[in-house]
Amino acid sequence: MSSSISNARPEPDEVIASIAAYASDYRIESEEALQTARLCLMDTLGCGLLALRYPECTKHLGPIVPGTTVPNGVKVPGTSYQLDPVMAAFNIGCMIRWLDYNDTWLAAEWGHPSDNLGGILAVADYLSRSRVAQGEPPLTMRSVLEAMIKAHEIQGVIALENSFNRVGLDHVILVKVASTAVVTAMLGGTKDEIINAVSNAWIDGQALRTYRHAPNTGSRKSWAAGDATSRAVRLALLAMKGEMGYPSALTAKTWGFYDVLFKGREFAFQRPYGSYVMEHVLFKISFPAEFHAQTAVECALQLHPQVAGRLNEIDRVVLTTHESAIRIIDKKGPLHNPADRDHCLQYMTAIGLIYGDLTADHYEDAVAQDPRIDALRDKMITVEDKRYSAEYHDPEKRSIANSVQVFFKDGSSTANIEVEYPIGHRRRRSEGIPVLERKFAANLATRFPSKQVKAIYELCQDQQKLESTPVHAFVDLFVI
Repeated sequence: MSSSISNARPEPDEVIASIAAYASDYRIESEEALQTARLCLMDTLGCGLLALRYPECTKHLGPIVPGTTVPNGVKVPGTSYQLDPVMAAFNIGCMIRWLDYNDTWLAAEWGHPSDNLGGILAVADYLSRSRVAQGEPPLTMRSVLEAMIKAHEIQGVIALENSFNRVGLDHVILVKVASTAVVTAMLGGTKDEIINAVSNAWIDGQALRTYRHAPNTGSRKSWAAGDATSRAVRLALLAMKGEMGYPSALTAKTWGFYDVLFKGREFAFQRPYGSYVMEHVLFKISFPAEFHAQTAVECALQLHPQVAGRLNEIDRVVLTTHESAIRIIDKKGPLHNPADRDHCLQYMTAIGLIYGDLTADHYEDAVAQDPRIDALRDKMITVEDKRYSAEYHDPEKRSIANSVQVFFKDGSSTANIEVEYPIGHRRRRSEGIPVLERKFAANLATRFPSKQVKAIYELCQDQQKLESTPVHAFVDLFVI
């Protein structure tokens, strides 16, 4: 005996419709958000340029068919590649994320909202060059900053109350959804076309977190966001050709996202979309460490002068942290590659204690072979502070607290060094911005001669001039 199932087409799911309405209609008025987006643009592109020093990153870049050049195509910063917008989005997204050094958002779900820049900049450059070729005015960088704010907001607001990692899904699902919405809008999509594109993003096959966790941690975590944002561009272009959507992609019984992948739960929301996420985003300013460990490394650097000469005298090191850090980056045993090491709380803390610094090079095999690192890791004890865990989720605090204390065999110990807010936190903006600017200038200098560095840096320091600059002219400054 069979039961009849209605084939009446429902109205679009409210979650999808609200994303489309925000991407299409919301006007960015927050000067703080626009200023922060400028800083985010600088930092994100700088991280991508620094990643070009690493062959494991650059092997992923370029066209699918070697030697292919696309007329009016997207120019990939720091390279001579000129690609179609889908492949360019992958290239830019891969560069950005490779070193785990761009911005971060921490809530029920975590992630890196600037990963969306891969799709945003690719589409903006493609549209700008195409318009100029047709005698039309190009897009300006103001449109890029506004799209960044919106992508940050979509990804971050969904993440506030909804944990994808607890059902085994990777946070890049939110990069795909956010990029799809804003890129479709940039392409001139109507609200219905944005709904169609975003619904396809939700019903796509979604990435598992397998590649971020022991015993499978690997380099896919460094190109997963590029994959997500490039897929978003593909879905947006399909929608602009009239490809249909799926209105109850989330809520359809049995077959929808909630039932198949979210244990039957519907999404919860803490706040409407605005510009909150960009205003509160976290920057990784001082070192490329998984963000839950940033304050632990700050503690380790403070302790370095006291312990570096006494490593053989250490009895134990107590790391006091929050629940999310324990769940994600608390690792014992062998670490197999750089991707494994930059997601290990103990490894990052040990590097800080031993070397008094932490750079991307510290994750490479040449440094990892130092026997002092694993010897120190073996002496580390990780404990949770319930207050740290609670204040991590508190919307008024959003701390990412850690403390480190070293105990010696003779019974003496260091002070328990505690850092609750990393230098990239909104509460430390005035302290962090000069450091971020120096980081950007240093990253530019790894790729370009001084005259080119000066031109890029000075433009990025001028909010109004940057906003009025045509996108293609901005990207041309980054061409090798």
